[in-house]
Amino acid sequence: MESILSNKVRMLALDLDDTLLHSDHSISSRTRNAVRRTEQAGVTIVLTSGRIPEAMDRYVRFLDLHKRPAYLISNNGALITESHTGNIVHETLLDPKTIIAVCDLAASEDFPLQMYADNITYISRHNEYSDIDEKLTGLRQVVVENFCDLAGYGCYKLIIPGAVALLDNVESIIRTYFGDEISIFRSRKHFLQIASKNTNKGTALAKIAGIKGMGAEETMAIGDSMNDEAMIRWAGIGVAMANGDERLKNIAKLVTDKTNDEDGAAEIIEKYILSHSE
Repeated sequence: MESILSNKVRMLALDLDDTLLHSDHSISSRTRNAVRRTEQAGVTIVLTSGRIPEAMDRYVRFLDLHKRPAYLISNNGALITESHTGNIVHETLLDPKTIIAVCDLAASEDFPLQMYADNITYISRHNEYSDIDEKLTGLRQVVVENFCDLAGYGCYKLIIPGAVALLDNVESIIRTYFGDEISIFRSRKHFLQIASKNTNKGTALAKIAGIKGMGAEETMAIGDSMNDEAMIRWAGIGVAMANGDERLKNIAKLVTDKTNDEDGAAEIIEKYILSHSE
């Protein structure tokens, strides 16, 4: 443990779904207490998610982070806001040319698209996976015929919902078409997300660290999915959940002994941060 903690942790980045949250989308009292005690010990808390800020709000309030300075990385790194003010620290919108190109591909390859704006999930056509997303985020969905015109006004990311086999094929096509000119990743197995180049949780976490005058070596990041990869790689102590993607476990410096439903994140916080700060 001492070799892992060569520097005191001054910033803690926490993914929400399947990391901080149980499978029923709740946060346990143990986890809430661990996060609160960490914040009270002077550690900067950063909640990270593919969700939009509005879909993170109830967790921000449950953790009392709406009362004290902390940060939210939403839209998988495209937006950074202060938890207590809602002020935007940094944002990166998709280039209109990229939006048009993705829309053209969607039309030719016949796959749906969705985006978040104004506390609504806009979708190009109804599909079962957008229904799953509606239950997850709590955001009302609206089908719009002129989806690409709406997206052209500005969006942080585009999401392609679908079956795993479909998304595997679509991802291959998009990577071939765009190369490294965009960021593309899976948040969950049924959602492929497209954001601007070099836009991810890792680059967003680095921006916050710069604001706070901290280094990667003073940061712990905990996640479960491949959209957490960039922040797990960037943080001095990258932690993967026991229930996480095997590829992420191979990258991380630590893997929790317990799953999200067993408060694996809280256990890591207690062992590696709170035991040293109290």
